[in-house]
Amino acid sequence: MHAKPETAATTDWDRRGLPAWTYRNRAFFDLEMAELMLNHWQLVGHVSDIADAGDYLTFDMGNERALVLRGKDGEVRAFSNMCRHRGSRVVTEDSGHCRHALVCPFHGWVYNFDGTLRNAAQPTSFPPLDKVEFGLSPLECEIWNGLVFIRFRPGPQPSLADVMAPFAAEIGLYAGEDLVCSTGSWSNLSPVNWKSVRDVDNEGYHVAMAHPALQDLYGSNYHDEPMNRGISRSVGIYNAHGGRRWSVRHYLRLQQEKPHLPDTLRKAWLYWGLFPNTVIAATPESFQFYQDIPVSPGKTLVRSRVYHRRVEDRQTRLSRYLAYRIDRDTAAEDVQLTIWSDESMKSSAFKGFFLSDLEKGVRAHHDHIRARLPVATLEAEPAAADLASLNAAMLGKGGPGA
Repeated sequence: MHAKPETAATTDWDRRGLPAWTYRNRAFFDLEMAELMLNHWQLVGHVSDIADAGDYLTFDMGNERALVLRGKDGEVRAFSNMCRHRGSRVVTEDSGHCRHALVCPFHGWVYNFDGTLRNAAQPTSFPPLDKVEFGLSPLECEIWNGLVFIRFRPGPQPSLADVMAPFAAEIGLYAGEDLVCSTGSWSNLSPVNWKSVRDVDNEGYHVAMAHPALQDLYGSNYHDEPMNRGISRSVGIYNAHGGRRWSVRHYLRLQQEKPHLPDTLRKAWLYWGLFPNTVIAATPESFQFYQDIPVSPGKTLVRSRVYHRRVEDRQTRLSRYLAYRIDRDTAAEDVQLTIWSDESMKSSAFKGFFLSDLEKGVRAHHDHIRARLPVATLEAEPAAADLASLNAAMLGKGGPGA
């Protein structure tokens, strides 16, 4: 993200972004999955989504599948959603509830909620099976402010609590365990590279032109702060003089004091970015996250879940609905912007980015990618067969990723 612009444009930074080939190269995509996605923390949901024993959420990324489950002891655990017999999915829905145990739909192997094997179908056809050794494979899982994160592989980040420490107190004003899922959660499978989604979202330069509802809501009172150690913060302070659009006008009319918030945040819409692909957001009446799940070099699943406090009055509920309408329109506008941006990466006429001072957030995100994948500093596209070994060599030689 970027800092507020100076009176005159600065000249001491590289305005180029990643080369176009990194948006369409399959071998580079595979490196991104291994080095940026699977070994970084991924937000699956909120503890209220799995409130009771046997409640579960699933989360797929690349070739990996996660199952997050509430046990009979109240603990939340994460496992690979993979039967130890033949590798079938143990549960097949995005979310659900198992009454007594997990039963594989392929051959009927049964697992306890703590992941241990209860029994195999027709057990006499196997040698004796250790209940732990043949239990579901555990994954790293961390609950932070009521949010459930998992990690498929050990990675460069410390605990999620350490990563989010700079904003823990502020996010804690909105998050916590006393939230429930709202209407307004959505997902969209878009024909773009995941970085094109991040490129649009990582700068506010386009708000005035492309997002009339947000411009009406907070206009120039929007500020992106620099990304630091993989996290960033943006804030929009809504304008009491706005209201040309129906949703904004009624949203502003319904606003009331929020005594649990400090004065500086009572009119704020906040966004916290977590590298590489997650944003946590809050308004005075709601809390949400949205996340880009890479599917292929040219396909991305964008998912969002929205939450609110368990107890709320009618005025807050109406405000939350209007905030949802504003955000819904903004999300649809961003989908189109990402398509326009991404299609340029396939054109021979595209000569690269030339970023404004208001787009330093794009540069910062790209810098974080280059630090892990220094092969992305090459303007010429490497041969696919050489890409992984070349990246490893560049890391080993103390290049940008060292």
